[in-house]
Amino acid sequence: MFRKLVIYMVLMASVHLTFSAFAKPPFEKTLVDIEKAMQTYHYSPQELNSPEYKKMQAKMRALAESATSKKEFIDGFNHMWWEGPFSHVRIDEANQSAEALAEFLDKMNVGGNGAILTWEGNVAVLTVNTMMGQDTIKQIDAAYDEINQMNAAALIIDLRQNNGGAFAVKPLVSHLIESPIDSGVFVSQAWNANNSNPPTAKDMKELAAWEGWSIKAFWEDAQNNNITRIQFQPATPYFGGRVFVLISKTTASAGELAADALLALPNATLIGETTAGEMLSQKMYDVAGGFQIFLPIADYYSVNSGRIEGNGVKPHISVPSTDAMDVALSTITDCCLNQ
Repeated sequence: MFRKLVIYMVLMASVHLTFSAFAKPPFEKTLVDIEKAMQTYHYSPQELNSPEYKKMQAKMRALAESATSKKEFIDGFNHMWWEGPFSHVRIDEANQSAEALAEFLDKMNVGGNGAILTWEGNVAVLTVNTMMGQDTIKQIDAAYDEINQMNAAALIIDLRQNNGGAFAVKPLVSHLIESPIDSGVFVSQAWNANNSNPPTAKDMKELAAWEGWSIKAFWEDAQNNNITRIQFQPATPYFGGRVFVLISKTTASAGELAADALLALPNATLIGETTAGEMLSQKMYDVAGGFQIFLPIADYYSVNSGRIEGNGVKPHISVPSTDAMDVALSTITDCCLNQ
C-alpha cells in the first residue's frame, strides 16, 4: 500500500511538472497583442529594431510570466515603461472599448481647474494644468476675455504641472498671435518607413494645415498621412503684451507643444527647466485580457526646436522650476511696471 502511494505521488508530481512546463503564462496573449499593435501602429519601425526595445521586450516577457494579478501586471508594465526607450506607452484595464473611449475624450470635461486665472496686481497669471477637456478650452477663452477687459500689464502662463492632453493648446496659443504660425509636423509610420530624415520646411509648406482639432479625427489623419502640418490661427481677443511661460521637467506632451509654439513669439520668454522631452501622439488599442495598450503613433518635429521627444524644450532663462514664478514677477517689475 505504501509503495502504491509513493508511486501515485511521483506520477502526480510528474504530471504537474509536465503541465507546468507547457502551461502558458496568464498574460502571454496580452503580450502577443501588445507586440502586434506595436508592429502595426508604432510610428517608427527602426526604433522597434533597436537594442533598447529588444531589452524592453525581454522585460515584458519576464513580467508576463511572473505577474499573478492584473494589478501586478499593470503596475509592473507601467513602471518599466516610465524609463522606456520612447514615451507614451502604458497599459490599463479597459472600462469601455478603445473606439468608445476616443469618442468620450473628444467630448469630456475634466471637472474644473483645467485652467485657472489669478492676478498679481495688474499681472495676469494663467495656470494651465492640462490640455484636456472641453471645459479647459472654455476656461482659457474666458481667461483671455478677462485679461483683455482688465488691460493686463503682462501675462504669466504657468505650464509647470502640465503633463499634456489634447487641444486646449489651441486657444492658449491662438489668442497670442495676429497671423498664422506654423508650429511643426507630426510624422507617421508611413513617413519613417521610407525616409531616414525628418521632413524639411519645404515638405511642410507643400501641405495644407490640419484643421480637424478633434482627437479622433487627428488620430486618423496622423496615421493615414505621411506628415500632418500643425498651424495655429489667430483668435480674438488678442493679447500683445509681454508673455512669460513657466516650464519644468514635468511639462510634457501637449504642454511641450504649447511651450514650443510660444517660444517663437517675439514677446514671449520661457522661464524654468528644460521640459520632459515626451512629445509623441498616443492612441489606445484593445488587447487580450481586458486591457487597453496606449502607444505612440506619430512623432513630432517642431519648426523651432526640431525633435522634442528625448530632448525637451529649453527655456530662455534657466532656473529651478520652483523659482520660476519669482523670476517672472521680478522681470515683469523691471520691464513692464517700472516704466
